[in-house]
Amino acid sequence: MLAESQMHSDAAEIMPDGPLELTPLARRTLLAAATAALVLTPACGESWAPVPVVTTQDDPAAQWRAFRDRFMTAEGRVVDNGNGGISHSEGQGYAMLFAEAFEDRPAFERAYHWARTNLRRPDGLYAWRFRPQAALPVEDANNATDGDLYIAWALLRAADRWLEPAWRREGQRMAQTILQKLVLEVEGRTVLLPAVFGFQHADRVVVNPSYYAFPALAALNRAVPDRAWGRLMDDGLQMMRGMRYGRWGLPADWVEIGRGRAAGAMQPAQGWPARFSFDAVRVPLHLAWAGLTTEPALRAATQFWNDPWMASRPAWADLRNGHVAPYAAPPGIEAVADVTTASGLSRAITRPLPGVAAAPDYYSAALAMLSRLALRENPRMLLTAHAQRAA
Repeated sequence: MLAESQMHSDAAEIMPDGPLELTPLARRTLLAAATAALVLTPACGESWAPVPVVTTQDDPAAQWRAFRDRFMTAEGRVVDNGNGGISHSEGQGYAMLFAEAFEDRPAFERAYHWARTNLRRPDGLYAWRFRPQAALPVEDANNATDGDLYIAWALLRAADRWLEPAWRREGQRMAQTILQKLVLEVEGRTVLLPAVFGFQHADRVVVNPSYYAFPALAALNRAVPDRAWGRLMDDGLQMMRGMRYGRWGLPADWVEIGRGRAAGAMQPAQGWPARFSFDAVRVPLHLAWAGLTTEPALRAATQFWNDPWMASRPAWADLRNGHVAPYAAPPGIEAVADVTTASGLSRAITRPLPGVAAAPDYYSAALAMLSRLALRENPRMLLTAHAQRAA
């Protein structure tokens, strides 16, 4: 989500010039969004033997209906009630993904139609914000890469579920545009820009680690195979090992990568609080979703959220001075923390996940929904379920 101050198909898959070769780390990320026919191979020396099933007593489909009925209008616009009733490409992408996951085609079509009608740019990406009361509701045509990734991923998933070739073609077109406009080389690394404009400077490039939605990137790679996806995922994981700060070694919401004399140096970005907060909490969630449960950023977040010295999980942590928020994390972050902890430690969740009804606003509810999908689609979960069916 950009800061308010910034900004089976009849179509052949597009193949690269020669065989696609991925690094071990990138191959691991491609395990994300696997199906019941999942095939796993060891990578980086890690064993992929079945682990205990991570479960919780919950009805995710009912949670989706609660989200839909609370935050989606009849026209399909997802309302961010925590930010004055505006809407985002991110919210439309989330709703499309949830609707596909819970086989709600009418809601998928409404969310997609509204986004395509109101937010789609000429290049096929989506404007990041819609302000319904403004004379010009889309006053900033800049995109937000997380929204584009989720919309493209949802289209590809929906095309497979409901056999709509047009949706697959559109998801492929979006994937190509993301590669062309939002993936670039910065000081020897392949980096994902947060948007087309506003984040490249002469002395630095600003990135948002939480935009690296590894299951989505893996799905786009399958739809539009290109070596750049492997480099992007591999370098993203490597960078996240260095983008950890403060007493807990947590990822920051926004990070800048130095150019020139500071080439390659990574630090919390100028212009944003140096915090592990509402953006960065998605970093360990995306890692858990992709089955990358041994990554340091996920382990660090697990330790932070389960620190015995804290009476409750705080909403954020300051990565410079070690202070934490004087108020508790909202239910959505609690759900992320529970799923991340269970995935990282391969254990069951012993209490109900915080639900949509308890969330004070759209974003907290979205995090609660994303947590449920991450729990359900983690490839380790799928491997264990497959082994149990075969037994």
